[in-house]
Amino acid sequence: MTLSEMNAGDKAIVTRVVADGELKQRLFSLGLHKGSHLQIKATSIAKSTMEIEVGSTLLALRFEEAKSIGVQRA
Repeated sequence: MTLSEMNAGDKAIVTRVVADGELKQRLFSLGLHKGSHLQIKATSIAKSTMEIEVGSTLLALRFEEAKSIGVQRA
């Protein structure tokens, strides 16, 4: 399952990040790496962006970016 398949209110644990170079480094620097716990706070109506909470940090991701993050429900 990928992060893009989750809904607002869902909690998850990151199982993998399938991205290269700059995107992978950006996600890692934001706290998104294997083992990270997160919660989906909101998704846009058009399902183009989502807001997630990782630790005490709120992030906005595009759904295309969220497709590169494997998760399991927590």
